[in-house]
Amino acid sequence: MNFSSDQPKIIVVGSSSIDLVLETERVPCQNETVIAYNSESYFGGKGSNQAVGAARLGASVYFVGCVGMDPLGQQIMRNMVNEGVNVGFVFETDQEATGTAYVTTSEGSSAIVVVPAANNYLSIEHIEAADKYFHTADLILLQLEVSLKVVEYTVRKAKKYRKKVGLYASPAQPLSNEILDHLDFIIVKSSELHIVFGEEQREEILKKYFNKVFVRDDINSTVYFDGTEMKYCRNDKDKTVYKMGMGDAFTAGFAVALCHQNPIEDCVKFGNEVSARVSGKKGSQTGLPRVSDFL
Repeated sequence: MNFSSDQPKIIVVGSSSIDLVLETERVPCQNETVIAYNSESYFGGKGSNQAVGAARLGASVYFVGCVGMDPLGQQIMRNMVNEGVNVGFVFETDQEATGTAYVTTSEGSSAIVVVPAANNYLSIEHIEAADKYFHTADLILLQLEVSLKVVEYTVRKAKKYRKKVGLYASPAQPLSNEILDHLDFIIVKSSELHIVFGEEQREEILKKYFNKVFVRDDINSTVYFDGTEMKYCRNDKDKTVYKMGMGDAFTAGFAVALCHQNPIEDCVKFGNEVSARVSGKKGSQTGLPRVSDFL
């Protein structure tokens, strides 16, 4: 992994939230009540996770999102400012509260309920208001925790300005062929590949979108096709304790490596390393590494 002398400029358009994590002896089944032996709150949301992850890895990051006019929204913005993320185009709405997520976790397994709330109020008009950022950006990052219309509009805008654009397709939704073609890279969970691409076999999808679609699983393994052969990259710790935010961490690491003009194989390896490190601490952002950890 090579860090060039140029600081990448990355725009992240997406979600932010406060995550309430409940630790239990087991994840409850339907109609079952269990007792949590610990509860903690963390900063989260896939967009915010990626923004903080990229900023810690040395990128100049601009976040475009929406929070509620409430204390949680203020906490999220203060956190991102403290992490070096530009929040000049984080919008506030009085129509909804700040987004939240409720996570029940036990021994590496989890059940997550996301309440998008204010994230649903991020609009095309907000993306237009941030237009000046797009002219000088190196890469645009997206996820699917905001309106699909906003995602599609942002992808088209990125292509209009001939910028690289990447998507972590989670939570998974079907995507049009137009959007798939415009994206420079797509990261998908192995369990959700069929939702995004339909019923084609994994190998056929990877061959069709070589060096473009990267399939991840929950043991920090990444699979892709490089145009010649299937490539498998796995980089996990002796024990992956906390799995929250690993996909976002991979996405941030991959994006930063790509901005530094590294080969795809090195981008994948770096993304996996960033993802492995975040799994060592509770919360999606707590364990995100800093650029100094790799120098």
